[in-house]
Amino acid sequence: MELRILSKPELKSLYETEMKRAFPPNELKPLKSMEDMRDTDRYEPLGMFQDGELLGYAMVWTEPDIPLALLDYLGTVEGRRGAGLGTALLGLLAARYGDSRPIFGEAERDNSSDPEERALQSRRLDFYFRNGFRYAGYDCALFGVHYETLIMGGENIDAQELMRAHQTIYKRQIPPTHYRRFVQIPLGEGEQPNSAAQWREE
Repeated sequence: MELRILSKPELKSLYETEMKRAFPPNELKPLKSMEDMRDTDRYEPLGMFQDGELLGYAMVWTEPDIPLALLDYLGTVEGRRGAGLGTALLGLLAARYGDSRPIFGEAERDNSSDPEERALQSRRLDFYFRNGFRYAGYDCALFGVHYETLIMGGENIDAQELMRAHQTIYKRQIPPTHYRRFVQIPLGEGEQPNSAAQWREE
């Protein structure tokens, strides 16, 4: 298996056929935002291929002056889930970025009032913990969704350093008025995520 950066037509096809099905609208960035960041070397839309077939994908935020990579989205294509491909994909990501650029990300907190949804949230968190991620020391909320911040590698990076990088990445992409309303990094203990309508850039 190999990882490679998706072309713009490949990214568009993946977004329309896979990502729109896999992620709820309030968690999915506009395609144009991904394309614009890709074109300025700040975003790596990666596909995992075997014999030319796309099996999985990872969208990774890579600001040139920040020595961390933010795992924005991770998924396997429909019909190929449950075969260990997610674990293989994280292994390829670890090899790609290595200790020189630790990977961090946001996984939805397992606090849904719906038992079925909460079980799914717990499985997602367990998946990351089983594959080398650890809790980074703080929660966050993005556009009304409560996340735990996780990191793989970078044992010498403390929560404050990571938090500053986390804030900077979002401040560079999101208009200040949206950032103030919809980005809570960190989310304080007992604090609730701000309610947010579906975000779409005009």
